[in-house]
Amino acid sequence: MSSTLDNIRHAAAPHGLNLVAATLVARYDNQPAVTEISRASAIDPHARSIVVIGNGGGALWDALKAHAARHPRWWDRANPLDEFTREVVERDVAGPLRASGARCTTVYPFMNSGRTLNFIELGKVAGVAGPSILGVTVHPVFGPWIAFRAALLLDEELDSPGDALGFDPCPRCTARTCIPACPAGAVSSDSGWDIPKCLTHRVEVEADCAPRCHARAGCVLGPEHRYPDDELAYHQMRALRSMRPYYDSHLKPKLSPSSD
Repeated sequence: MSSTLDNIRHAAAPHGLNLVAATLVARYDNQPAVTEISRASAIDPHARSIVVIGNGGGALWDALKAHAARHPRWWDRANPLDEFTREVVERDVAGPLRASGARCTTVYPFMNSGRTLNFIELGKVAGVAGPSILGVTVHPVFGPWIAFRAALLLDEELDSPGDALGFDPCPRCTARTCIPACPAGAVSSDSGWDIPKCLTHRVEVEADCAPRCHARAGCVLGPEHRYPDDELAYHQMRALRSMRPYYDSHLKPKLSPSSD
């Protein structure tokens, strides 16, 4: 095990960032689904490996709430969770690496400008999470209760995939309790997540899915690691906020011209 990877894990864990794995830049860049704009080599030509940092379960949320309790008005920020993630990664993870002389470029899935990585493909290649029919990736232990939070592009060669390498549970699942759990009927074993159907239901019948995604909560994997209710509501509110513009532009029924 690389001492660099050990140090990253040790620095990330107190903040609830408990999923850390590494893969080679060339392996990720060569995936068919990775376009030129999202290649690691396009972001940092000197990078040789990518360390993926994520969270599983509610540990990150607990760390955020403890941080917010020490910093009044933190919840007033536009994106409290993203800003907390960036602060601790830059200060406690990437900062010490750079101080040791290592080259380290940080990339976040919530970047609003500039290039970012295809975190879904990166998670698969690095063994952090596998595909699902729910529109989210899944982990063997934490199930769908995970998220990608950051990636470090390093000039050191690290290759240490996580436990989810090759994990693809949905085709073999017989329970499939997630499918009937969706009130919009937006999940199927054949076509996966029906985005237009989901978005339409979320916007037009908001209260039904405001507290949580019922299909995600119905997954048989890792139910004991389900996010706490306040975290579920936080993510659902922000997801709905981002869905509305697309719904208004592409899915909202157009009013018929008056016949008068």
